[in-house]
Amino acid sequence: MALHSAAAAAALSALLMLSFSGLTLSDTTPSTPVSPSAACNATTDPTFCRSVLPPRGKGDLYKYGRFSVAESLAGARMFAALVDRYLARHRHLSSSAIGALRDCQLMADLNVDFLTAAGATIKTTDTLLDPQADDVHTLLSAILTNQQTCFDGLQAASGSWSDRGGLDAPIANGTKLYSLSLSLFTRAWVPTAKPAHSHKGGSNDPHHGHGHGHGDKNKKHPAASAARRGLFDVTDDEMVRRMAIEGPEATVEVNTVVTVDQSGAGNFTTIGDAVAAAPRNLNGSTGYYVVYVLAGVYEENVVVPKHSKYIMLVGDGIGQTVVTGNRSVVDGWTTFQSATFAVVGQGFVAVNMTFRNTAGPAKHQAVAFRSGADLSAYYGCSFEAYQDTLYTHSLRQFYRGCDIYGTVDYVFGNAAVVFQGCTFYSRLPMQGQCNTVTAQGRSDPNQNTGTSIQGCSLVAAPELAANTAFTTLSYLGRPWKNFSRTVVMESYVGALVDPSGWMPWSGDFALSTLYYAEYNNTGPGADTSRRVAWPGFHVLGDGTDAGNFTVSSMVLGENWLPQTGVPFTSGLIP
Repeated sequence: MALHSAAAAAALSALLMLSFSGLTLSDTTPSTPVSPSAACNATTDPTFCRSVLPPRGKGDLYKYGRFSVAESLAGARMFAALVDRYLARHRHLSSSAIGALRDCQLMADLNVDFLTAAGATIKTTDTLLDPQADDVHTLLSAILTNQQTCFDGLQAASGSWSDRGGLDAPIANGTKLYSLSLSLFTRAWVPTAKPAHSHKGGSNDPHHGHGHGHGDKNKKHPAASAARRGLFDVTDDEMVRRMAIEGPEATVEVNTVVTVDQSGAGNFTTIGDAVAAAPRNLNGSTGYYVVYVLAGVYEENVVVPKHSKYIMLVGDGIGQTVVTGNRSVVDGWTTFQSATFAVVGQGFVAVNMTFRNTAGPAKHQAVAFRSGADLSAYYGCSFEAYQDTLYTHSLRQFYRGCDIYGTVDYVFGNAAVVFQGCTFYSRLPMQGQCNTVTAQGRSDPNQNTGTSIQGCSLVAAPELAANTAFTTLSYLGRPWKNFSRTVVMESYVGALVDPSGWMPWSGDFALSTLYYAEYNNTGPGADTSRRVAWPGFHVLGDGTDAGNFTVSSMVLGENWLPQTGVPFTSGLIP
């Protein structure tokens, strides 16, 4: 995983300025006309903001927010074209430079899509209901993550090419512009957002079954769907049997079902071919494109692209249906491209699958699974690698009953993600390495992102538990970016976790701006009396703050998880 950017100090300065200058607008509403200068006082970078907003006249925060998003979209389009021009000269570039630019190309294209969608949503209204407000907040958070991914990749490849000076300034300016759009949005629309229904705190009861697609509350579904039972409206242990007997078409709303069978008896012999045959741009209202993958070891690298939406991948169980690859940074891949299985298309669901990267600890970053799929859910899956196993890249994600194996930073990224009932297995790293379960990458104080680990177990994998050759220290996490945010709550913390709990990234980087918290954990490693004394670390005394990191609050799961059939607890565990 790449080092944090040199802009961290500037971000900290902006945050401190924000905490004081925000008082300027404390007595106004978002609809109150103010000067551009006054509007900029409440942003993370007032000086840059004043260089962007029109200098004369007055407007409300809604007007300035729309203007900023429009400017961001124009900038994203120009940057995408710039990356395309660099790639057109690829004969003169190293393979690592080409890989980094291709990552930037995807990120830039997604940013154009996200800003187009965000701009369309806020164009004609000053009032957004949840989940609309959360949708836009999520998209504007993701464009910063995408920009950071591009920057990190170029930084990692900088030693192999010199002709990248033309990208540095556009990336830096784009990051500032995207941060401004996010800042103005959170000050205009987020405070006035009205929930479609109460979701803060949520319910303690598990939810099961299927529901309507996210954002399609008023669409009518076929009458037959009302009679379908939820895929997981029984105990978790019953799920495999039900799927095997009844099939996916009888349990969740389905558009098409195809099978992958290496023997040739199914519709396809590879997962990649099945994904490529999926209908384009399903919106969830007509059901999932279900890919049933029979037991076997599938040696392939799979990408679910942005137009392949609402795909449900169902295997025969952990260790039975396995997708495996061995790409790594040492072998020339970017961290982003090293993933054995990568998902971008919205609404992706995976059940009963194993995703594996076998590159090994000596190959350093080697991702088993990368998700940048909004509203994606994973149930009964195993993610197995060493460093950087599970890349929860961006947008909203949920994991239930999954196993995650790794060593260094093995759950990393900048999604808004909740893990429930999962087991994190810290493996045996190379001698001299420490295990860190998480490396959360929130880079802006207004991003609605973070990692929530709820009702899970953090334990040693068998090879780590049996090792006597050398000592390995294990930690809950370390801050990849300046505003890293991770909460471990209502979970079992094994004895492997060092009493200090958390590991610094480098010196005092992010120790004042991160948000790390623990709440109501058990186990021999859960004692917080000897935890780090960082300003950003918190031991939560009651459920009020912890409730902000539940399914209902962190990812608004009650609005979209019922459709997936994956069970979830929306609030704190009773």
